[in-house]
Amino acid sequence: MYEEVRVRVKRPQIPAWLVSLFPLVLVVAWFATGIYTVGPESQGVVLRFGRHVGTTGPGIHYHLPWPLETVAVVPVSEIQRVEIGFRTVELRPRPIYQSVPEEATMLTGDENIIMAETIVQYRIKDAADYLFNVSDPGNAVKRATQAALRQVVGSHGVDDVLTTGKAAIQDEVRQAVQEILDRYEAGITIIAVQLQDVHPPQAVIGAFQDVASAREDQARIVNQAEAYANEVIPRARGEAAAIIQQAEAYRASRIARAQGDAERFRLLADAYRAAPDVTRTRLYLETMEEVLPEIRKVIVDSQSSSVLPLLDLTQLAQEGASR
Repeated sequence: MYEEVRVRVKRPQIPAWLVSLFPLVLVVAWFATGIYTVGPESQGVVLRFGRHVGTTGPGIHYHLPWPLETVAVVPVSEIQRVEIGFRTVELRPRPIYQSVPEEATMLTGDENIIMAETIVQYRIKDAADYLFNVSDPGNAVKRATQAALRQVVGSHGVDDVLTTGKAAIQDEVRQAVQEILDRYEAGITIIAVQLQDVHPPQAVIGAFQDVASAREDQARIVNQAEAYANEVIPRARGEAAAIIQQAEAYRASRIARAQGDAERFRLLADAYRAAPDVTRTRLYLETMEEVLPEIRKVIVDSQSSSVLPLLDLTQLAQEGASR
């Protein structure tokens, strides 16, 4: 009743030349996997069977396909950071930090305990050294910084660490960490070491505040004393200079007067030797004039017998003054 119908479908045939090109396409694709690109802030480390054979800079490069060679791209210009003494739990919407006391606690050179929370910023200067010479570069930076920080803080007093010596301590720590990493050939450059927060332990912070207040009072009193000294010392020096000048003027006047008296006495002695009587008489008259300045004086020559000679010294003095 039913009639069986068979339909034969003809399958398409793949050309033989296309089949022969398929392995070649696979080989080309395999070699094409060796093309890679290095970003402007990175370096490419080429590994041949796991061994470092070269380092490439930014741009398009080629390496032998896997598994012969592989490339590790390292961001050498990226600034990385390590936190010591605290951890950043969350940045947004509000920064939240968690303290790590066992990392922050250290002893100063004058045997005071402080808490120093520190941030280390670094970047990679040699990608190959960074990958192969240190197994955990971030942890190496952290451990080296902890050792250097405790060494440097232990050589300074608590006042330097808390106040004026922070900048010098940060620079010393940075140099010490860099020396340690250079000995390890870690391929890392330390950019900065920042003492983020330095404070005494909570149990003794009240005593530290009392000490700081006492030092402020000391500085204030010292400044007041220096201001008083700066005011009094110049005044005393001025008064001393005035007294010295007065004494020198008095000495000069006394010397000049003594020299004048000596010269006058010499002239008087010469005159006396030349005319003793006249000089004696003149001296007598001058003495009377000084002893009796307000009395009218009359000189009488006792050897005259007829006419009383009169020498009016006052009139002569007036006439001499008018001339």
